[in-house]
Amino acid sequence: MKQLSLFDASGSYFVPRSPKLQMDKAALLQWKARILNYQQQVKITKATQQQTLFDLPKNTWHSPDEINPFSLTLHSSLFWRQSETAFGLENSDQGCLYFVMDNTLPLLLYVGETKLTANKRWQGTHDCKSYILQYIEMHRRYDLDVNVVSAFWQLVPSKKILQQWERELILKWRSPFNKECWQWWGQPFGKD
Repeated sequence: MKQLSLFDASGSYFVPRSPKLQMDKAALLQWKARILNYQQQVKITKATQQQTLFDLPKNTWHSPDEINPFSLTLHSSLFWRQSETAFGLENSDQGCLYFVMDNTLPLLLYVGETKLTANKRWQGTHDCKSYILQYIEMHRRYDLDVNVVSAFWQLVPSKKILQQWERELILKWRSPFNKECWQWWGQPFGKD
């Protein structure tokens, strides 16, 4: 008596995948307009200041509300291929906050932090690199202007504060390539 097999032994078992949906030009422009409108409101809205009963000592490292990514010196989106001195990170063991933007509108696309230098953090696999490539590719397909750049903020005192500020800035600006913000913007440039 022959034993029955649950699986096709010929190796021809195939699970069809539904094709990945692609944004059309109008949807891409609308998506960017929604983000731009939100981020423009953030720029003009003053951060609320916490009131205290006592005078507290002034720290020397500011707060994340004082960081305007759009006012920082801009660098290539391929910053990880350059030395840290090429984009102003002379103290390579300090760590930093970094920002990826499309400077055509401008839009803040991604906020990150690293205790390593940013170029070392991005040398290997980083999901945001894939998002950037897909974002640029879609703009090229629809013959739209795109200018992805990076910027850095180095004046951060410790890893714990670095991570706290990263989260605050992600939620403040709702940068669409950060997973914390997919609830607002979706994930049109996610992993394949």
